[in-house]
Amino acid sequence: MLTTRYVTGAPNWIDLGTPDIDGASAFYGGLFGWRFQPGGPETGGYGLFQLDGRTVAGGMQTTEEQGPPSWTVYFQTPDADATAKAAEQAHGAVWMQPTDVLDLGRMAILADKAGVPFGLWQPRANKGLDVVQEPGSLCWLELYTTDVPAAAGFYNATLGMETFALDFYGGTYTTFSPAGAGEDAMFGGVVDKSDDPAEAEGPAYWLAYFEVTDTDATVAKAQELGGTVRMPATDLPDVGRIAKLTDPYGARFAVIKSAPAQPGND
Repeated sequence: MLTTRYVTGAPNWIDLGTPDIDGASAFYGGLFGWRFQPGGPETGGYGLFQLDGRTVAGGMQTTEEQGPPSWTVYFQTPDADATAKAAEQAHGAVWMQPTDVLDLGRMAILADKAGVPFGLWQPRANKGLDVVQEPGSLCWLELYTTDVPAAAGFYNATLGMETFALDFYGGTYTTFSPAGAGEDAMFGGVVDKSDDPAEAEGPAYWLAYFEVTDTDATVAKAQELGGTVRMPATDLPDVGRIAKLTDPYGARFAVIKSAPAQPGND
């Protein structure tokens, strides 16, 4: 499961690039109760989304040249430069070279073999998100891609991630965990996007799930605030009730009211 006890290969940050940070702040504020705290001039417009004073995400206004509106997930590394080189050796790409972010950490933006962007965060003063797993915060990730084995191999070679195959209602669901952490530390899954009607036509990408207390109410609120429903609220037995949405500017995300933990699975 996701935790704020960050280790190498675990997701430790997420941020939103949007053409309208004020509009996006209003949307996510109305949906999750977030408040956007803009940074100073030295941050280049980057700010923090906070929930009850705790950071749940970052965000900034971006241009069309910087790419479409989207959420980007960052993974922890002790050495962003070495990880960027490993990604290139694994046939990925470096979209933004490793660079220091004040005294907060060192970051880079990479792409995997399928062209899916993701970030690296080498923490210094900023250790990562303050909260995960709670309502209004990040709780799961899914990589939608065109080749599950190739993706598993890339993230293993680049960040040491390990995969586990879970039996899932007549099929197999492949999960990611940090190196050596075991199956209980899984933080996300990897899915062939052709197997999901909601994802088959779009590009490969990392999808962020946010925990909610009521999936149906969240979907209705998202529509009221100008968002779009990509997949209506759906029950997944023993997992929870999920829905896939886009914000008013096109950034894709998902919400879930997780099922209670089963006895013996804590």
